[in-house]
Amino acid sequence: MVTSTLLAVSTAFGLATALPTPWGRWWSHGPKHAENNGINVQLGPRPYYLVNNMDEGPLKDKLESCSEGPFHTSSFSISHRGAPLMFPEHSREGYVAAARMGAGIIECDVAFTSDRELVCRHSNCDLHYTTNILARPELAAKCTQPFTPYDPETGTAASAKCCTSDITLAEFKSLCAEMEATTFNAVNTTQYMGRIGSTPDWRTNMYAYGCAETMSLRNQIALVDSLNLNFTAEAKTPEVPMPFQGSYTQTDFIQQIVDTFEDMEINADRVWLQSFLDSDVYYWLDNAPAFGKQTIYLDERADANATAYDAVVATLPSLAARGVKIMGPSIWQLVVVDNSTGEIVPSSYATTAKEAGLEIITWSFERSGPLENGGGYYYEGLDSVINNDGDEYNVIDVVAQQVGATKIFSDWAATVTYYANCMGL
Repeated sequence: MVTSTLLAVSTAFGLATALPTPWGRWWSHGPKHAENNGINVQLGPRPYYLVNNMDEGPLKDKLESCSEGPFHTSSFSISHRGAPLMFPEHSREGYVAAARMGAGIIECDVAFTSDRELVCRHSNCDLHYTTNILARPELAAKCTQPFTPYDPETGTAASAKCCTSDITLAEFKSLCAEMEATTFNAVNTTQYMGRIGSTPDWRTNMYAYGCAETMSLRNQIALVDSLNLNFTAEAKTPEVPMPFQGSYTQTDFIQQIVDTFEDMEINADRVWLQSFLDSDVYYWLDNAPAFGKQTIYLDERADANATAYDAVVATLPSLAARGVKIMGPSIWQLVVVDNSTGEIVPSSYATTAKEAGLEIITWSFERSGPLENGGGYYYEGLDSVINNDGDEYNVIDVVAQQVGATKIFSDWAATVTYYANCMGL
């Protein structure tokens, strides 16, 4: 299964050559022991920067006491899209960086190509702002919507729509992964390395210039397996009409994800499937129960409108009764500020989920940029107590210790790995 290229990667990580050992405290599922996977986990300066930035108190003291490690891979730390704080998302380079930072589970968001092959991409139709496709005329010509440049006179943003389903697997693999653009201000197709916009100033293009490698799901599984780590795969909601090409149904798509793991002989207890669509979750529960028991019901229903939150909370017991085991809400749904004490505490969502016996896995730390202005979407409602980057660890601590989340997605795995090691999670 492991190619010579992957063996080279493994050697670079100093992986152990011994057979898999029994599971220990770092893992609750699966046949491979992450703590003994041979990866020399290196967290870099960011966790130390965050701890130093914290307000004085017992949590800071505790985290400072762990500064010299030792540090190990932890399943509490999930790599969200690789390591996109600094590396192009869903690239080989980003996955390897996340593994080095101790992520025990590596994510592939799954989309499909025109020849119905599965690839790792956050959205079915994001190639125009996450790859160099627009700098490839022969591929740009296949995009659903062609490139329209930014108009500086009217301020109209640049636009395009390029989907994985517009091109074949071979064509997708010929692309370079780029840092996700969030300001769509390109005036030509080469200005931002073939994307329609620029990278946020709190990220970096440093690791994108060498043509970061795009990955198929099979590529990603082979790489992660060679590193003795585990998997999470999200079925991305298609942005193209389904059935695709008249015959490829949503069921075909989500069953193909399961089939790929089975074909590559990956045990289901090493895999956490994910979807925002309840129909996908129910399908896996009913038709692939070995995978369904670890399926994450990703939950953004509370984003629908200002009154949706309470209605969503009320559905949690019935979801548990339906057989759902794991809920995956965004961070803001799990924590609130107690106005009487000024402390961050578990939300009604968190307490109701716990009462219903639901496990919680949340997303995504290190995605908001600097927290001086409150942290944006992921920290919604916490503005009054969030004013510096070190406050990220205050939120992580509540999510872990009081909410009881069992795993956390992060755009920079080292941050969560440091906390998990320090707290013995």
